[in-house]
Amino acid sequence: MLKAVIVDDEPRTENIIRYFIEHGDLPLEIAATASNGRLGVAEIRKHKPDVVFLDIQMPVMNGFEVMAEEPDQKYIVVTAYDEFSYAQKALRLGTADILLKPIELAQLVQSLERATGWRLTGNDTVNGIMEYIRQHYSEKISLTQIADEFYLTQSHVARLFKKHTGESVLEYINRVRIEEARRLLEQGTSVKEAADRVGYESLNNFYKYFKRYTGKTPAEYR
Repeated sequence: MLKAVIVDDEPRTENIIRYFIEHGDLPLEIAATASNGRLGVAEIRKHKPDVVFLDIQMPVMNGFEVMAEEPDQKYIVVTAYDEFSYAQKALRLGTADILLKPIELAQLVQSLERATGWRLTGNDTVNGIMEYIRQHYSEKISLTQIADEFYLTQSHVARLFKKHTGESVLEYINRVRIEEARRLLEQGTSVKEAADRVGYESLNNFYKYFKRYTGKTPAEYR
């Protein structure tokens, strides 16, 4: 389950997002909300969410100041100000996407996918498998293990996952691992430690998949 924090001084933004979560069967939990930027920073530090929905124009501290204080978060900027200057500054500060008010379900899903790397599908089983992989990617994980966890055959899991995501289970596992490895390397973690922490016992495999998904070796990326 993805964990989100909403930082917005308009309660209707929270209500709309909650409504779409419930009616769209999205694997998203709202951990906390905040009505100004200063409270938002506190909630972000407390809950360490997967994604933050962030307004720009707020009292006490605006959205840009929140991003400057907590730069390592995945932000979806929610704004009614459809101006290039806002989008440009938000992107420069590292926001994952811009979500314009009034919010629509399809737009929300696309923003979540861009921000988190999840491919939110209309199939609950596939969504569950993706969540399971994101919780266990650092462990030894296999198609057999996943099939047993969901009381399905391996062939059924493989077909279902490919149908709804366009990639194999193994491809998804490696993509999730490399996403996390990139984050670790950006924080200054050594190549070997990053490989260990995301589940690769072989450095050769780590180098192979890292190059495949990023176009660079881990050392070059770091």
